[in-house]
Amino acid sequence: MTVALLAGAFFGLGAYLLFRAIFPPRPGLSARLAAFDAARRRGEADPSRATSAAERVTGLRARVGKSLAAFYEARGWQQRSVRADLALLDRSFETFLATKFLLATAAIVFIPILVAYFAVLGLDVVIAVPVWLGIFFALIFFLLPDMQLRSEAASRRRDFRHAVSAFLDLVSMNLAGGRGVPEALMTAANVGDGWAVRRIRDALSNARITGITPWQALGRLGEDVNVDELRDLSAALALVADDGAKVRQSLSARAASMRSRELSDIEGKAGEQSQSMLVAQLLLCAGFLIFLAYPAVMRVVAS
Repeated sequence: MTVALLAGAFFGLGAYLLFRAIFPPRPGLSARLAAFDAARRRGEADPSRATSAAERVTGLRARVGKSLAAFYEARGWQQRSVRADLALLDRSFETFLATKFLLATAAIVFIPILVAYFAVLGLDVVIAVPVWLGIFFALIFFLLPDMQLRSEAASRRRDFRHAVSAFLDLVSMNLAGGRGVPEALMTAANVGDGWAVRRIRDALSNARITGITPWQALGRLGEDVNVDELRDLSAALALVADDGAKVRQSLSARAASMRSRELSDIEGKAGEQSQSMLVAQLLLCAGFLIFLAYPAVMRVVAS
C-alpha cells in the first residue's frame, strides 16, 4: 500500500510539474524586472546573441524552455558555467533546460507504461521495481545533458585557446608593422575563417557599434565563453594600450606561454594514453596465459 501511494505521488508530482511548465503562472513585477535586466546585460555583452543561436525551437519544447528560464531568473539562479558552455557552443539556455526537463519527465511518465507492460505479460512484479527504475532513469536523463555539455564545451574551449594563441601572434606581427592596437586587433581577426576567429571578429565589430574599446569587447567575450586567456588579454591591453612596444612584447610572451601550456597538455594526454595501452596489453597477455594454462590445470584437477 505504501509503495502504491509513493508511486502515485511521484506520478502526480511529475504531471503537476509538466502542467505548470506548459501553463506557467503570470510572473510578478520583480520577476519581470529581473528578466529585463538579464536580457539587457546579455544584449550589451553581445548584441548578436539574441539571434545567433544555432537552435531554433517551436511548440512544446520552446514553451517549456521559456517557462523554465523565467523560473530560474525569477529565483536568481544564474547558472553561469552552464550559460558560458552554451554560449561557447552557440546553443540557447531555454533549449537546454527544456531538454533536461522533458527527458526526466518522460522517464517518470514511463513508470505506468512499464507497470502495464509487466501486467500484460502476466509477470507478478512488485510495483516498487518499475517505480525505482523510472526514478533512476529520470535522474540519469536529467544529468545526461549536463555531462554531454561539459564534455563538448571542454573540447571546444581547448580549440578556442589554440585560436587565441595564433591570434596573439598575428596581433604582435601587425604591431611590429606599425599599426595601432585597435587596427592590429581587427586586422588579425580578419585572417582566417574558423569559428573561434569569427567569434573574436564579431566581438571586435560589435565594439565599434556599442562604443567600447576592443580590449573591453575581448574581455566581455572571455566572460561570455569563460576563457581566462581573453580576460587576461583584455586586462593587459587596458594597462599598456598606449605603448606599442610593451604591447608587442606582452602579446608575444603570452602566445609563447599558451603554446607551452598546450604542448604540456598534449604530452600529458599522450602519456595517459600510453599508460592505458600498456594496461590493455598486460590484460591481453594475462588472458592469453590463462587460455594456455587452462587445459593443463583442468587435466591436473580432473586426475
